[in-house]
Amino acid sequence: MAWTKKQLSIVGIVAVTSFMGTFLISSVSIALPAIEQSFEMSAVALSWILTSFLLANAMFLLPAGRFGDLTGIRRMFKIGVVIFSLVSLSCGMVNDGFWLIFLRFVQGMGAALTSTTGPAILVSAFSAKNRGKVLGISVSGVYLGLASGPYLGGMLTQFAGWRSIFFVASAMGLLTAILAFLFLGKDEDSTAQNKKVDLKGTAFYMVGLVALVTGSALIPAWIGWILLLGGSLFLVVFWRLESRSAYPVLNTRLFTQNKLFSFSNLAALINYSSTFAIVFLLSLYLQKILKLSPQQAGTVLVAQPIMMAVFSPLAGRLSDHIQPRYLTTLGMSMCATGLFSFIFLTTQTPIWLIVIELVWLGLGFALFSSPNMNTIMSAVNRTQYGIASGTAATGRVLGQIVSMTIVALFLAGILGSEAIDAAHVGDFMKVVKYGFITFTAISLAGIYFSYHRGEMQRTESENKAV
Repeated sequence: MAWTKKQLSIVGIVAVTSFMGTFLISSVSIALPAIEQSFEMSAVALSWILTSFLLANAMFLLPAGRFGDLTGIRRMFKIGVVIFSLVSLSCGMVNDGFWLIFLRFVQGMGAALTSTTGPAILVSAFSAKNRGKVLGISVSGVYLGLASGPYLGGMLTQFAGWRSIFFVASAMGLLTAILAFLFLGKDEDSTAQNKKVDLKGTAFYMVGLVALVTGSALIPAWIGWILLLGGSLFLVVFWRLESRSAYPVLNTRLFTQNKLFSFSNLAALINYSSTFAIVFLLSLYLQKILKLSPQQAGTVLVAQPIMMAVFSPLAGRLSDHIQPRYLTTLGMSMCATGLFSFIFLTTQTPIWLIVIELVWLGLGFALFSSPNMNTIMSAVNRTQYGIASGTAATGRVLGQIVSMTIVALFLAGILGSEAIDAAHVGDFMKVVKYGFITFTAISLAGIYFSYHRGEMQRTESENKAV
């Protein structure tokens, strides 16, 4: 059956938005050394340029998904695009490192609204038999952004300065906002049984998350350990409040009574925890240790996301015919072996070997991501698409935060308050080695959850609802 004009428009708008967000993440990663020089930031402070964006994402994804179910996922999507675009412009004009970190936080709030509602908009517009295909296209947009970001970001940084990256992102965002208001259409009347939502638990979730991330950056100081303990307790309170609430932001029964949903989300959390910081570490390694230019470093790093972009649609289509757990398990296993290979990086590692390792990782990630998202969205009923999409996106971003937090811990423990430019080569290589040892160990757990999630149902009537 051919897709309608409206369906094609929806796929295009969501895919472009997916591209936009990841393009900014990957291009900013390649520009970090230039930003460090502009604001004379320490290595730990530099990591917060990425972490603040991710922290805001994680804080607002769940409430955005819930409010999207109640008030309209298309409306929430449009608001997010506008916020993202305007704040991107502001990031390009800031003259202080602190304000750049702050604006990146606000930018992450806008991105949360689009990333939690985009997949929900897609699955609500297509039948179950086409979900893997359209989600694969959306994921391909994500990886095209990751693929073009390092190369284009490197070129922009080298020839026009790092600020030009934010100006380009703002222009893309404004164009996407115009297209969304013109072609995305309006929301149908919500089918949710009530319009109420209990935000008490969400407050504990947000504060707890901030405490955990901030505390990890302050370790080994005693205040860091106190914040970690307090943050953990707040998250426990959040879970208990949500479990007892009549109008929760997070339906905890999706995790306690739906193994397919919970294991798929855990696998995604583990996958992103072990892979996200690759670009951060390798961007610094290629430019500081191997002395490549931003453009050259971006050209090397593009190998991984190109494989993701090329093979994600294929993996998505395969998951419509093959049980996704076989594809995700294979993909997670490939990621684990790829991460293991990076443990042995030295100051003399040849570029061609790094490219081969990135290609292997990219193929593994493609085999994992689209089938895993297909499983998550197929494990709930239609009234839960927004919260399922928000939960999946939250797991992804929490994994990214975990990944960056691990790196920040090693940077703080080994380099302290030093800038990377001033750090001893041997010390920085220890950060790289210990980071990849940790990521390899984490990824092994993902293999278990990928395989033991259970079988995915194939028809609308068989979709498991809680």
